[in-house]
Amino acid sequence: MPVIYNKDVDDQTTLAVWKIEEREEDLISGLQLKAHELDFLATLNNGKRLLHWLSTRLLLRTMLNTADYIDCRMDEHGKPYLVNSASSISLSHSFDYAAVMISKNRAVGVDIELIKPKIHRISHKFLSAPELAHVKDDTDALYACWCVKEAIYKWYGKKGLEFRRDIHIQPFDLKEEGSLTASVDLPEGTKSLEANYFKTADGYMLGYVVA
Repeated sequence: MPVIYNKDVDDQTTLAVWKIEEREEDLISGLQLKAHELDFLATLNNGKRLLHWLSTRLLLRTMLNTADYIDCRMDEHGKPYLVNSASSISLSHSFDYAAVMISKNRAVGVDIELIKPKIHRISHKFLSAPELAHVKDDTDALYACWCVKEAIYKWYGKKGLEFRRDIHIQPFDLKEEGSLTASVDLPEGTKSLEANYFKTADGYMLGYVVA
């Protein structure tokens, strides 16, 4: 299981990225799956979707460093959580990678995406006019914005948040690894967040936030 990135974001929060090279049976052998999980797996077609589900759970087990059964479920908003644990988690996957973020004391969000030119066709759907003017059709910058907004959406963990309307990214200087500021219009008021992003050597972008 090649973990290509492992970072202690702070003393309570960890982020890890895993390159998926294992077969389905190899991943299953490293997990303790209950009947409801096996039933769910039976609904997935063999392929990336199945590998993604298995790999995020196995990476989660590796990060928690436990041989005990890990009960990871989804709440009514689709946000993953650990039963009988106060830790917050966020899961993401894209093609050959899985990413997991865990924090003992704060909410987290992570998103990883394979960089593709097709994002230009939908950039107006998730970026406002001022944001579009700033990124100037830079593909990497578009993905940094997308991944950060997706990470913020997962961090909030409730339905109703819209990328273009509610999440506003302030101008930033694009780097291979950097941070940016976003203001988020929440029902309880506007919140300013610092988010981070980085690009991998093989063309993926990852964004994450902890707050």
